[in-house]
Amino acid sequence: MNNIVLDHLVIGYGRRAVGDGGLSSSPLWGDGEGFSLTIEGGQLTCLVGPNGIGKSTLLRTLAGLQPALSGRVLVGETDVAQLPKNRLARLVGIVLTAQPDVGNLTVDEVVALGRTPYTNFWGTLSAADRRIVDESLQLTGIAHLARKDFGRLSDGERQKVMIAKALAQQTAVILLDEPTAFLDYPSRIGTLQLLRRIAHEQQKTILLSTHDIDQALQQADRLVLLTQQTVVSGSPQEVASTAEFRAFTQMR
Repeated sequence: MNNIVLDHLVIGYGRRAVGDGGLSSSPLWGDGEGFSLTIEGGQLTCLVGPNGIGKSTLLRTLAGLQPALSGRVLVGETDVAQLPKNRLARLVGIVLTAQPDVGNLTVDEVVALGRTPYTNFWGTLSAADRRIVDESLQLTGIAHLARKDFGRLSDGERQKVMIAKALAQQTAVILLDEPTAFLDYPSRIGTLQLLRRIAHEQQKTILLSTHDIDQALQQADRLVLLTQQTVVSGSPQEVASTAEFRAFTQMR
């Protein structure tokens, strides 16, 4: 099982020049000795916290898109920062809030982009690659949309396409930044239920950030609450019973 391990992690903005010619960094979360946490595989974990606390920055750091200020991110025994990009792309997939500009691609062509870490220079799909794309479409319930123009889909359908693309990437870890943002209520429920099912059935480590606290409490296996002072993790019931969670919900 590929757990995500945060080892004395501090995240934030990179080093910049200051007045005397020295360097300064801007920690966003985990200042001091940093925070340590294990996110277990085979579960849906929801990441919550106040605006600006660093949820998106944390996900980008876990995905290797930006470096940690200090500490380490491990997937299993592997240090994410030490992996070349092509190997990292086979271990960690990420779905960002902003939808990509994919031109006039069809749904199955967008999902096929998830096979990029495995294809040759020309991006040629093998029969095995095409089978994985088809399986990803089936698993997310959008096989009937395969030949439809991505640009003509609803927000909920587009989100399922991006999840299918992440599945086609065949990574042990999938990170999602606000995957239910801008979706209607039924689509929010359906998306979280889909991700929970994938985590359980595919034994993937799925971590997502969300502002939808009610659905996180209902659908998540584990909840992680970020505050400036600490990190609180546990079952939704355990986290909801803490003083930190009550203080957080009163701020909203």
